[in-house]
Amino acid sequence: MTRRRFLHGTVALTAIALGSQRVLAEERAQNVARLGFVHPSSPSTANGVTAFWERLRELGYVERQNLVVETRWAEGQTDRLPALMTEVIGRKVDIIVTFGTPAAVAAKDATRAIPIVDAAMADPVRSGLVTNLARPEGNLTGLSTVEDKGMAGKWLELLQEMVPRLSTVALIANPKTPITGDLVKDLNAVAPGRNLKLRLMEVREAGALSRVFQQMDGKVQGALVLPDSMLGVHRREIVTLAAKHRLPVIYSFRYYVDAGGLISYGPDLAAQWRRAADYVDKILRGARPDELPIEQPTHLELVVNLKVATALGLAIPESILLRADEVIR
Repeated sequence: MTRRRFLHGTVALTAIALGSQRVLAEERAQNVARLGFVHPSSPSTANGVTAFWERLRELGYVERQNLVVETRWAEGQTDRLPALMTEVIGRKVDIIVTFGTPAAVAAKDATRAIPIVDAAMADPVRSGLVTNLARPEGNLTGLSTVEDKGMAGKWLELLQEMVPRLSTVALIANPKTPITGDLVKDLNAVAPGRNLKLRLMEVREAGALSRVFQQMDGKVQGALVLPDSMLGVHRREIVTLAAKHRLPVIYSFRYYVDAGGLISYGPDLAAQWRRAADYVDKILRGARPDELPIEQPTHLELVVNLKVATALGLAIPESILLRADEVIR
């Protein structure tokens, strides 16, 4: 073989190799999923999210290999959600993952084209996000935190079982949260049948919490904190105020109990996040959001903190302890 033919062959092979590398790089780039992750809370207060990333890894998604994540946190300020959604959409994401009804509303207002998976919507039908859980028209799907309309009555029932001579219950709620009005309506429908009066205590910002608890002194015997991202971010302050005012409070998520609250009854957020990862995988593999039914929780977990009950002088009935998924002693 002459030197000229050898060099020519070497150049040709090099060109082929470089071309193959470019094709491979392009194929990899095409297989990289871009995920927009927008959460209404903060990294330190967003419960269950770890389960989402763990499940994605189980499904084969590895960040900086075949997954790019654009993450945004609203830090409990839901009015920031629309701008955050616009930001991640500007990053050309393939899918948006979020949490809660206000975030779902902000995502759907921002785009009708990019698929949206919400891990924990309160009631997407009543909030107007979809008209049908089985076939959610449009680009939104995911999971609901509401099992049925009997959930409101269950909160009152549990509080009534725990607190002797319960007659008035405070509803601590953020009126800016879309589902608040529906939950208050449900609770008002149930309360008379249980001989209970309700007192709505509106909390639009965390700075009002101390004043609200002072206003409840001597006027209520128990309280219920309704679901809300801002209140969830400030859960440690809420459980501290409840202890200070010696007020039995029931919560909709267990992270309040983990922070020192008395009792919670609601969905398992870690389980919801794992299912959200499954939905993301299906959509990235070609499924349309309207082909994936919005799931309701199949199990609501009951968690009781006996240490807090003892500090409040409450004797938790055996009927509650036997039903509890976890009892913190």
